[in-house]
Amino acid sequence: MSSPLLIDADPGCDDAVALCLAAADPAIELRAVTTTHGNSTVENTTRNARAIVELFDSGDVPVVAGAAHPLLVARSTAEHIHGSGGIRGDLPAVSGSPATVETHAAQFIVEQARAHEGDLSIVAVGPLTNIALAVAIEPALPELLDELVVMGGTVAAHGNVTPLAEANFHSDPHAARKVIEECAPTVVGLDATLQATLSPAWIEAIDRETRRGRLLAEWLTYYDEEALARYDLESAPIHDAAVVAHLLDDQLLTIKDCHMAVGTNSSIEHGALACDLHGISEEAANGRVALDADTDRFRDRLTGTLSEFLDRAPS
Repeated sequence: MSSPLLIDADPGCDDAVALCLAAADPAIELRAVTTTHGNSTVENTTRNARAIVELFDSGDVPVVAGAAHPLLVARSTAEHIHGSGGIRGDLPAVSGSPATVETHAAQFIVEQARAHEGDLSIVAVGPLTNIALAVAIEPALPELLDELVVMGGTVAAHGNVTPLAEANFHSDPHAARKVIEECAPTVVGLDATLQATLSPAWIEAIDRETRRGRLLAEWLTYYDEEALARYDLESAPIHDAAVVAHLLDDQLLTIKDCHMAVGTNSSIEHGALACDLHGISEEAANGRVALDADTDRFRDRLTGTLSEFLDRAPS
């Protein structure tokens, strides 16, 4: 039986692969995509999400636009990494499907959580502004969900915006702090997602004669040579797909309960995730954090699903 899932995202190349995995795997019932600022403006990420959903024959999945700006800090975007408009590749023009939902993503998240009480999982793979607003609307949101898993932060790995901060938490640290403090999430940060890579040989073998193949190859190679060298990687990490893969394989990540906090000032602590792994503060655990990922399991899950999907793709 499939599990209902809502993905809150800012597509984004790795977001696009995560959406593809969720749409393609029969163990997941993708119910909706909500969008936020992050890799680009919310106008661009919403357009990207709608095109991706339509591209993968999920036109009945609504895409709902959300936060255009962080709660308190200035907006920053990452087109320099993900490409013009926030994503690489020549996405098809949106034909009008899926249908536009006029309500704000935060209100929509609350409505979906209430409608699927206890069953809905949320994967949040962009800045956490929509989730923070949703819990402000409905403080009982965590109790209404089956699971909330977020991509953000770093524990021991070097940050990718500052030495201490990962991009999603750095983009809206106040939202990240609220979600950590009030939602008891599972946090999947760079310690795990930098291990979520695919074999360069598998990527090279993708059939680029189809639009889907060409786009997938672009999304899987969004790191340039300088970025690969900086992190000592053979291929780009598909951060957001690791979070969806975790829902499909609970052995993929090494996870530990702990007390977490997020820095919100304007200095080096901005967006930094602090995890009390050894109970030094004696504060009770307020969530779970991923410390590592099994690269082979990730590759098996992702390539298996994507290969089957591309083989049956009509375009």
